[in-house]
Amino acid sequence: MAATKNIATVIATPAYWEDACKHLMKKDRVMKRLIPQFGDACLQTRGDAFVTLARSIVGQQISVKAAQTVWDRFALLLKKITASNVLKLKVDDMRAAGLSVRKVEYLVDLALHFDSGVVHVKAWETMDDEAIIAELIAIRGIGRWTAEMFLIFHLMRPNVLPLDDVGLINGISKSYFSGDVVSRSDAREVAAAWAPYCSVATWYIWRSLDPVPVEY
Repeated sequence: MAATKNIATVIATPAYWEDACKHLMKKDRVMKRLIPQFGDACLQTRGDAFVTLARSIVGQQISVKAAQTVWDRFALLLKKITASNVLKLKVDDMRAAGLSVRKVEYLVDLALHFDSGVVHVKAWETMDDEAIIAELIAIRGIGRWTAEMFLIFHLMRPNVLPLDDVGLINGISKSYFSGDVVSRSDAREVAAAWAPYCSVATWYIWRSLDPVPVEY
């Protein structure tokens, strides 16, 4: 029970989802077939910005199961997972929780960015996607792919197209090109019909490969 004490239980879903599905089914033959297969399932967000990004760092290059184990141990070090509390932790304690030296450095840098106000969390609602990505990739350990996942899963931005995502490229290959190799320009061409709901189409492409939704 203690390991999950920091996890928020508030779950939100995007208001635009129904409109997005109608648009995609009208514009795209694959979406017309795909979307009805998954009923009422849709994108959900939970937790807060700092926790979401911290979890993404902890989970880098290890299995989902291993990431959860390390996260649970890390969570036990804190009464509440906040940037200021992470900055108070000892490096040895974080290492003992299973974090690599590099991931400790990344988490500290993330905490410094949040604690100092370098990232404009409260302004993100009014900022465009690229401006938010620029703020996030300035943090060590966060690349464009992680920033785009954050835009989709945390901020629930409707029109993100993560061209660096292997699952998206594989799913487009399978659903649109009979399994043939797909370039980024091929993917961009397919996605032209998805705008302004690329995030939603991407979510359904992921579902076509794995029916169980990913949550961040």
